[in-house]
Amino acid sequence: MSNTVISTKNLDLVFQTADSPVHALSDINLDIEKGEFVSLIGPSGCGKTTLLRVIADLEQPTGGEITVNGMTPEQARLARAYGYVFQAAALYPWRTIEQNIALPLEVMGIAKAEQQKRIAENLALVDLAGFEKKHPWQLSGGMQQRASIARALAVEPDMLLMDEPFGALDEIVRDHLNEQLNKLWHRTQKTVVFVTHSIPEAVYLSTKIVVMSPRPGKIYDIIDCDLGDERPLDIRESEKFLKIAHRVREGLKAGHAYD
Repeated sequence: MSNTVISTKNLDLVFQTADSPVHALSDINLDIEKGEFVSLIGPSGCGKTTLLRVIADLEQPTGGEITVNGMTPEQARLARAYGYVFQAAALYPWRTIEQNIALPLEVMGIAKAEQQKRIAENLALVDLAGFEKKHPWQLSGGMQQRASIARALAVEPDMLLMDEPFGALDEIVRDHLNEQLNKLWHRTQKTVVFVTHSIPEAVYLSTKIVVMSPRPGKIYDIIDCDLGDERPLDIRESEKFLKIAHRVREGLKAGHAYD
């Protein structure tokens, strides 16, 4: 049985605008296996987030094929196959942290007792046990993002789709959250698709890095990142890490000269 959870074949997406069509994605061929952590990296406007949104059924491709868990993206969305973590934490300020995490569970009609169980489990997973009754404004930016990850996990998805969730945070907080996310991925074995601008972040977190070139967004390189599952932050100073980071950097440079 195939372990491929996301598969795209010759995927294209052209946005129709008032001026002229914008070719956002071109000929994307990508297979993502169960349990992989795949980062999409590339310059602004290369279609990283667009590709994530196509997987999530938030954008519709104009050509080619895509399956998510063997289904169409729409079927996967309706089956709640994935949790989506946005660039901003997107928590409702008038709801407490536990009420924010409960929101998708309420929509799904899940019983109160099960909601409480999932809230407690997922807050513990992201190291926020004890913050249930706080409001988002009482938490730091990093803690808010961890709460949004807990909310995404609470629907018990097979995969997490993450759109630059740490991009707005300072480097020290970002390092800490990278470490926590690596441990979380290791514990849950979820398939993760992660959009980032940061080379060190991509190399540190991923099992596979997809380097994209500017519009129309194409895949320039796919790099295996075999640094093992458990990754202390100081792995970033290792020769292997630096070698992978160099290849990503070279791919980004070459991708810019693609046209």
